[in-house]
Amino acid sequence: MTPQSLLQLTSQKCTTGCPILDRLLYGGIPCDSITEIVAESGSGKTQICLQLSLHAQLPVSHGGLAASSLYLHTEFPFPFRRLHQLCLSFRSSNAHHFPVNDNPCDRIFVQSVHTADHLLEIMSKTDPFIENSKNQVPVRLIVIDSIAALFRSDFDNTPVELKRRSSLFFKISSKLKALAKRFNLAVLVTNQVVDLVGPNEGINGLFLSRNEEVIREENEKSNGQSCDFVKKKMRKLYVVFAPHLPESSCEFEITREGLFGVER
Repeated sequence: MTPQSLLQLTSQKCTTGCPILDRLLYGGIPCDSITEIVAESGSGKTQICLQLSLHAQLPVSHGGLAASSLYLHTEFPFPFRRLHQLCLSFRSSNAHHFPVNDNPCDRIFVQSVHTADHLLEIMSKTDPFIENSKNQVPVRLIVIDSIAALFRSDFDNTPVELKRRSSLFFKISSKLKALAKRFNLAVLVTNQVVDLVGPNEGINGLFLSRNEEVIREENEKSNGQSCDFVKKKMRKLYVVFAPHLPESSCEFEITREGLFGVER
């Protein structure tokens, strides 16, 4: 298969909940593949994961997957308060898609993961879980936030431990790819480091950056002068490598209502 034919591949996408980000990603996070988000702490990785888990529930006609999600978290505690905050905004904006007393949080299955071995054990039980979910609202999205936390401290820097680490990572990666292919899932993995898995691993790579920019905030005063300066966190999403996307980027901001792209 040539790079040209890879670029022409079309797969179902899950909306991020933001038209600007969706445009950058050619429709959203793709199914039948793994997407990795890499960034330092506080850049917005978890915000994207939470928002995606909610918007996956939208009808396919509105960019969603009409599906539930399995959210595996390794960073503690899980941000339930933020999820409920985002859920209120999501519910308000999409009330016509859901029953009056419906709670979208009920379709996000949250599971804590403590070690890499624990994650592999969960992966072995995921097939029947997804199969059984087809009788209700099927699971079509798996989030692992973050996979790096499982490999940072559980292994010593010895040849034996490094070999075991590589073996576990390969098994987990292979299982995720198999699940994505079998059930046509969107799989989103976050990584709190600065080096990506690599384009040869068949994973879509996204990178988030965060900087503080001093901007001038215009406030009218009695003397007609305005000279207030404030610091604003500027975040940027980069497409680093993906067979269906060119290298590109866009700025975004995180508000109480969610994560939204910014057009300049």
